Amino acid sequence: MSECPVDMKGHTMPSRLRVRLRSPHSPRLWPPAALRARTAPRPRSLAALTAAALAALALPPALGSTARAAGEAQRAPFDQQVLFKASQDPGYSCFRIPAIVKTVKGTLLAFAEGRVNDCSDAGDIDLVLKRSEDGGRTWGPMRVINEGGGDTHGNPAPVVDRRTGRILLAETYNPGRTDGKNCEVPCERTPYLQYSDNDGESWSTPRDLSEEILPESWNSWYATGPVHGIQLTKGRHKGRLVFTVNAETWNGSRVTENHAALAISDDGGANWRIGATDTYPISAREGTFRQKPSEMTLTERRDGSVYVSGREQDGTDLGHRDHAVSRDGGESFTAPFSAAPDLYTPQVQGSTLPFGDRLLLACPGDPDRRRTMMIRSSYDGGRTWDSVDRGTVVTTDWSGYSDMVAVDEERAGLLYEGGTVDARDEIRFARFTQDWLKPRRGPDPRTDDRARGARDAAVLGGANTTDGVFGGRAMAFDGQDDAVRLPYSSRLPLGTKDFTASLWFRYSAREGEQPLLWMGGVGNSQPQVWLRAEPANDRVRGLITTRDGGSPPRTVSLDTAGAHNDDRWHHLALRRGDGRLTLFLDGTPLSRDDIPGSVSRNSPFGVHIGQRMDSRAHFDGAIDDVAVFGRALSDGEVERLGSGRGPSSAVTWDTVTRLPMDRVRAGN
Repeated sequence: MSECPVDMKGHTMPSRLRVRLRSPHSPRLWPPAALRARTAPRPRSLAALTAAALAALALPPALGSTARAAGEAQRAPFDQQVLFKASQDPGYSCFRIPAIVKTVKGTLLAFAEGRVNDCSDAGDIDLVLKRSEDGGRTWGPMRVINEGGGDTHGNPAPVVDRRTGRILLAETYNPGRTDGKNCEVPCERTPYLQYSDNDGESWSTPRDLSEEILPESWNSWYATGPVHGIQLTKGRHKGRLVFTVNAETWNGSRVTENHAALAISDDGGANWRIGATDTYPISAREGTFRQKPSEMTLTERRDGSVYVSGREQDGTDLGHRDHAVSRDGGESFTAPFSAAPDLYTPQVQGSTLPFGDRLLLACPGDPDRRRTMMIRSSYDGGRTWDSVDRGTVVTTDWSGYSDMVAVDEERAGLLYEGGTVDARDEIRFARFTQDWLKPRRGPDPRTDDRARGARDAAVLGGANTTDGVFGGRAMAFDGQDDAVRLPYSSRLPLGTKDFTASLWFRYSAREGEQPLLWMGGVGNSQPQVWLRAEPANDRVRGLITTRDGGSPPRTVSLDTAGAHNDDRWHHLALRRGDGRLTLFLDGTPLSRDDIPGSVSRNSPFGVHIGQRMDSRAHFDGAIDDVAVFGRALSDGEVERLGSGRGPSSAVTWDTVTRLPMDRVRAGN
């Protein structure tokens, strides 16, 4: 679950029939007979609504599909509808944490947390369900299948046993609270499991799984999923059920370890045990850690191996997602989780799904904030992923957690959090075909990177060359979608070391943010280095944001007098060294004290020329001779770069990147 409390003061909750299910902190109060799925009583009877009427109620025109348009939606390559929303499902303040599976009978089961009093993670939370028997075109009424009774019953992780038809639902409980705050650390969390043998119509009494999949040392945070689990279809472990868990260890004074693991069952869910586990220690001195994979989604690849992709939260390694592989049916990981530095996404849960010749990943594409839900493709089982510009956008709205399901051979379904104001406004269900996804794109045009051992940079959006600064050629950018992006390399992150970044620019724009060079993350808290022009503020700015140990991020910037948007060439350099940060514009230095720490840690990492990392601003002008050095150049060396004598001698042992920007050639 995310840590996103929301103030919902003033909400009046309709009275509801409450049947309290036992939490680990209360006695057993339910009857021993199977708990029947129930439609929660509401001021108006949702059960009385037809499925078509419910679909019509759910959908504002902006989201497309209505009951009247169901036929057209079935034929369309993409359609979506609102599935869970407080205004259409009274009795709840918000719905979060979607999960979805398809039963052996073809029914789609969409699960969510129904949050009663507010949208906080540790309040009164029920597990709710909606069913669709027509491939997601229409949905039945909402059912409460596990009532929190004041406590938190959440983190749904459903998995279907296709040999028996049983649907199993793993979940996690903790004591509820009414103040909108998160669970205290250490947080007492307990895994449970319930099941349905009649296609989700009714559900068993939940049973405590602590003795099976909650080791004694995992005594702080613990979470199942939240996302669907899988049943293996290949190899000697064919038929095995697998879902993910993550946990923390508390030593009495602090959290000392994070654990990312797989829970496995070989008898249809009657018994479970912990299989593959990856543990990372947390530094006592700084409170930092390399990685903390959590909220993992898993997929069986064509070769029978299991690919696991997780949310990365505040680890010192670059990136907001990490992944691991198991080749023995989930018994162990072949190697520890490794980060994916250039997979742009915020810190958020995501979901994967095999679909045709692709493996799909659903998660927001903005590397800083939860917005722009996107489907990205991998054609090599998750080893590499399409970049943001190759992904297919589901919505540019705020968006968060998700899960995916194969509806049929032609369509996939995406259940995701979204909203025009907040990612927690509603949960939507989108269906799409392979034709709706962007087709696989060939190599991008390239431009030279002459640093030793460097791969050439990608040229995006149709950028091409124009007259350069000293009679040569430079790269022209249209301010719309043109950019140059460097492929990720371990040489590019500058970390804590001294550096110098240098380039020439020419532009005449009178408005808009004009990014020149961007290295690292984006936003107010992610380590980064950038140079940009801001004509509306009449300045050119250089900025760094750093992280030092466990301390909060710090930012320092330098601004010139004047925007220098006179359509003439100007030389710009940013130098970090000897405890100072210096900005040079046409040889004139501005300087101030440096701030300690790394300029490349935690965040997704990218290097872009003419573009912000989150693609929300593009440069309109020309850029020439971009160079970054892994040391602080002397004043004389900076002067040389700005005099026209630099390019002939600019490539040295410490050159991080060296882009002449003088030609574009076909990709290969």
